[in-house]
Amino acid sequence: MSTSTPRRIRKNFTLADAGREFWKHPSPWMISATLAVAIVARIIVGDWQITDAIVPVMMLALFPFFEWIIHVLILHWRPRKVAGLTIDPLLARKHREHHTDPRDVPLIFIPWQALLWVLPATLAIALLAFPRLGLGLTYLVFIAMLGIVYEWSHYLIHSDYKPKSRVYKAIWRDHRLHHYKNEHFWFTVTTSGTADRVLGTFPHAEDVQTSPTAKNLHAAR
Repeated sequence: MSTSTPRRIRKNFTLADAGREFWKHPSPWMISATLAVAIVARIIVGDWQITDAIVPVMMLALFPFFEWIIHVLILHWRPRKVAGLTIDPLLARKHREHHTDPRDVPLIFIPWQALLWVLPATLAIALLAFPRLGLGLTYLVFIAMLGIVYEWSHYLIHSDYKPKSRVYKAIWRDHRLHHYKNEHFWFTVTTSGTADRVLGTFPHAEDVQTSPTAKNLHAAR
């Protein structure tokens, strides 16, 4: 459990301020390094085909559903006992801490310890799950790009930067409703009303009761 002191709200917090804070944390660097290596490898391998354009389009369409599934099934995992052992993964534990204090900056990011296996697993998928190496590397480039977009979007929402654009305002509102209104809805982070609308977790805020466990997932504490 994080023991950091409450973060004071910083007025006039700019995108430049957010960028400086963002790059102080390990996960953006780890994902960016993966992205850089993937781009270089993709250029070296070549073998460009039409499927290299189709894969990114499919990934963009499916990513909100991927976010939703990870958020619901892994991050909101309820600790349970199996054969006498408590199953409570690091990602779920850290996410409960994040809900307890959404303004604790280190808890906003994907835990670097998890990336030590997530990134190699993603690389293995790129190398083994595609019919040709070039296509697998295209997948690796775009999944790393989406990872950075996710980290930046999630950090910015929890920072003191105030939304200005219409798109960012919608994303900001939805995710803050998830944290401060009811943790059972609004599971996507980088989009608004996409997978949540399809999967039935995008209600009107005024129709939803404020949850007593939004900052205490599963009443675990």
